Amino acid sequence: METRARTLVKALVWNAIGLITMGLVGLILTGSAAVGGAMAVVNTAVGLTMYVIYERVWTRIDWGRWHG
Repeated sequence: METRARTLVKALVWNAIGLITMGLVGLILTGSAAVGGAMAVVNTAVGLTMYVIYERVWTRIDWGRWHG
């Protein structure tokens, strides 16, 4: 089982990578750092929230775990 702290750190690192990537994609597609940055921040906030919820739900599911 994972601790909440580990789940949160994993989520933060993953979302930092996503923030940078989405910011660059937004900049390239819109030509605007402000619009690209706003898209990246919204995407990261939603993604971080959903990832933490997703990980915490899966920690409660025993299916596919090896207990031995």
